[in-house]
Amino acid sequence: MVNCRVYIAAPLFNNAERAFNEALANALRPRVDVYLPQMDGILLQEAIANGENPEIASERVFQEDIRALRECGALLIVLNGRTIDEGAAFELGVAWSLGKQCVAYKDDPRQLLSVGDNPMIMRAVTRVLCNFDDVQAWAASLRAP
Repeated sequence: MVNCRVYIAAPLFNNAERAFNEALANALRPRVDVYLPQMDGILLQEAIANGENPEIASERVFQEDIRALRECGALLIVLNGRTIDEGAAFELGVAWSLGKQCVAYKDDPRQLLSVGDNPMIMRAVTRVLCNFDDVQAWAASLRAP
C-alpha cells in the first residue's frame, strides 16, 4: 500500500525551527510519507556555502520545491510565530492552487492582525491542528492520491 505524502511548509532557519519540524515529521510517520525540505530538499545556504552560484542555487531550490509540491498529496503549514514564514506562505499558495489538501499547525497564540491570521492563509487551509495528537489523527485519515 502506498502512503499519502505530506509536504511540511515551515520556517527552517534556526535549530529550534528545524527541531520542531523534525518532531512534526516524526508525528506524521508512519501514517504518511513526509517531505521535509530541510531533510529532503536543497538548502540555499548550504548550496552557496558549497560554492554553487547563488542564482543557480536559487533556481534549483525553487524547482525542487515545486516538484515536491506537485508530488505530494497534502501540505501541512506551520503557522507558529507572530508572522508567517514567506516561503511557507508561497508553498501553501502553490499547493492550494494544485488542489492539494492544505491544513495548518498552530499552537502559538501570537498573530499579526487583531482579527486573526491573514485571511489569504486561513482560507487556503481546511483546518488548524493544535497539537501532535491532532496531527496524528489527521495523518491517519489521509489516503494516497
